[in-house]
Amino acid sequence: MTAWKEEGYHSVTPYITVDDAVAAIQFYSKAFDASEQMRLPMGDKIGHADLLIGDSHVMLSDEFPEMDRLGPNKRGGATASLMIYVPDVDAAFAKAVAAGAEVVRPVEDQFYGDRSGWLKDPFGHEWTLSTHVEDVSEEEMGRRMEAMMAGEGG
Repeated sequence: MTAWKEEGYHSVTPYITVDDAVAAIQFYSKAFDASEQMRLPMGDKIGHADLLIGDSHVMLSDEFPEMDRLGPNKRGGATASLMIYVPDVDAAFAKAVAAGAEVVRPVEDQFYGDRSGWLKDPFGHEWTLSTHVEDVSEEEMGRRMEAMMAGEGG
């Protein structure tokens, strides 16, 4: 019997559209250690590709305007953000920046117990890289968020 989802996949798998899938695959490989699992050409474009980043799949394709498949650069900005948990956020963030990602927010400790930073890739997609550094209760998280919003720090 066929399983309800393909083995090795999570229930939610991001599928992104980029303006140059070949370049995007190269960038994600260099920036996030992505490994290409498959690629389906569609004429001179990539109709579908599947990458593995850590233990999670990210699917992507080139833009196909005739099907209203446009990347964030053509749509005027990202409409979602992807998050990657990594063992060493500082090293992973530096690697992504060296590969060509733009810093949106530098790496710093967050009120919710992660150390994270926010990047934009050359194709307009936004990525948060995080390492979990502290278990924080919901109550403490709320207190810290209120303090942060009031300008008191964490």
